[in-house]
Amino acid sequence: MGENEVDQALVERVQAGDRRAFDLLVRKYQHRLVALISRYVRDWSECEDIAQESFVRAWKALPAFRGESAFYTWLYKIAVNTAKNHLVAMGRRPPTDDIAVDDAVHGPGASRLHESATPERELMRQQVEQTVFSTVQALPEELRVAITLREVDGLSYDEIAEKMGCPIGTVRSRIFRAREAIDEKLRPVLDTREDYRS
Repeated sequence: MGENEVDQALVERVQAGDRRAFDLLVRKYQHRLVALISRYVRDWSECEDIAQESFVRAWKALPAFRGESAFYTWLYKIAVNTAKNHLVAMGRRPPTDDIAVDDAVHGPGASRLHESATPERELMRQQVEQTVFSTVQALPEELRVAITLREVDGLSYDEIAEKMGCPIGTVRSRIFRAREAIDEKLRPVLDTREDYRS
């Protein structure tokens, strides 16, 4: 069963009145949605609020969802519109170009965080996300653009080289340096996490 089929099965359970199935969809996509929204809105807490609002809108609209597109494509559109509406409401101009749907973030150390949620783990997850977010924002522009195109937009090294107008070796170097910077900032956070478990 592919991702779309799993999502559709969960959507049908939600439509049949199973609230827990929607919680599973939220948990599955909340990180991806925050990452998407962070391309429009710089402030971390605003990103989380907008993601929350997007899920509320999705919950209200879900009875009308017919599965004509993949669930995430539908959720992505809701999140983009919610982010743009937020910018307009704050008197800021939203970008004219929408971000590609393929925007999952696979930050370093992310695989170590897929465990059952406890308050401590949830706090740690938030700290890791915030560390990655703030580290990426603080990177020099060429590193920030390269890592974002790779990890958020999911572009290949060739596509990034073409987009940035530089050799593929330069792209690899920039992404490597960006990942090193993220790893360096994450290490103390993840070490603290190991202390929680011991």
